[in-house]
Amino acid sequence: MLKVNACKPATHFYYNRFTILLLIVSCLLTGMPHVHAQEPEMIYKNNIKCVRLNVYGDQFSLPVLNLNSSDQLELDFDDLDANIKSYYYTFQLCDYNWKPVDLNPFMYLKGFTQQMITTNRYSSIAYTRYTHYQAMIPDKSTTITLSGNYMLKVYLNGDTSLLAFTRRVLVVDSKAAIAAKVVQPFAPQYFNTHQKIQFTANITGTNAFSAAQQVKAVILQNNRWDNALRDIAPTFVRGNSLEYSSENNCLFPAGKEWRWLDLRDFRLQSDRVDSAHYGKTATDVYVKPDHDRSAERYIYYRDLDGMFSIETYNNINPYWQGDFATVHFTFVTPDGKPMPGKDIYLAGQLTDYAFNDKTRMVFNAAKGVYEGTAFLKQGYYNYTYIAVDKNDPTQRTDLEGNYWETQNTYTILMYYKGFTDRSDQLIGVSRISSRVATAGVSF
Repeated sequence: MLKVNACKPATHFYYNRFTILLLIVSCLLTGMPHVHAQEPEMIYKNNIKCVRLNVYGDQFSLPVLNLNSSDQLELDFDDLDANIKSYYYTFQLCDYNWKPVDLNPFMYLKGFTQQMITTNRYSSIAYTRYTHYQAMIPDKSTTITLSGNYMLKVYLNGDTSLLAFTRRVLVVDSKAAIAAKVVQPFAPQYFNTHQKIQFTANITGTNAFSAAQQVKAVILQNNRWDNALRDIAPTFVRGNSLEYSSENNCLFPAGKEWRWLDLRDFRLQSDRVDSAHYGKTATDVYVKPDHDRSAERYIYYRDLDGMFSIETYNNINPYWQGDFATVHFTFVTPDGKPMPGKDIYLAGQLTDYAFNDKTRMVFNAAKGVYEGTAFLKQGYYNYTYIAVDKNDPTQRTDLEGNYWETQNTYTILMYYKGFTDRSDQLIGVSRISSRVATAGVSF
């Protein structure tokens, strides 16, 4: 008599279910789009323009929040599709190099981990149609519980894969007292062209057993991240006091006061505007040709340190009444020929200091000049031109010349990571200016 093993059909059944499950997962993973590494400051949608994130009421500030405070940042951006969409935002904790930290969001966020942006308004008066979105962040129903670097992600329909743009946010838990100053370097090759930052940090608020390894310093010039100095080693460590005074560290090319462009009124053409074309649905503004200023005498005047402000002369609220224009820039080389081995880029906060095809100037051989455009909202702008080596993109030269007398703003960020910590704490932020002087010629 044939004996039937009753276990076999059941085993076969579960084996088939497991196989089918593996096949489904495999198909889903194969069909998923490739996810690129997210940059901490990037616009991913072409319809998104004029993203602003700053301390409420101060357009020129870094987006810094104090831990366990009522501080809020103001987020503004425009959508040229000119309809109403469901935008959401969330925070991603990062290390001091802006790499995402593998922590559950509930480890650093209390309350809701994502929020919908509910304040929006259609543009009025402007020829360019857009929808302006605004949010005060973090929302009262969300609390950040750890200090450090955060990537603000704004995306559509609650789906983080539909990323619109990202921005940096700094959350500080002040445990370091920083004293800093800007001095002229002693080294002859830097004496007339660079600025040196000397500073000390007292970190008595931390349990740093090995301060040289546990504490990291980052220095920003004019709120820029593209040329930030990182991994700065302290010159002396005396207990919990760190001194950064090495002669060859913390050096920045000083540059020159920034070029300016007043676009607060497209009809009232300012001194830097050559001409403008006013269409029924669009405006083109042509800026006077810019020449290489590296050989010109240094003159100090007040500028915005490379930033811009959204302003208008004759509108109530520039955020949703300000218009857009295609602004045409021209850079003239000294000999009317393209710079060998170099790409020329329009740079400043107006381009997010991005070096890509959108910001690269194209050489017009017939005119002997570099030309480029930017789609800008009404406001007051600073900008410059930067030459990038084609063979080594890390080699960048500001085409303004460098003068150590130049007024620049520097921000020192101090990070601490204990031996048991899983993320870097931001324990100190300090801002200093390189000079306080009156306008005029500097000899």
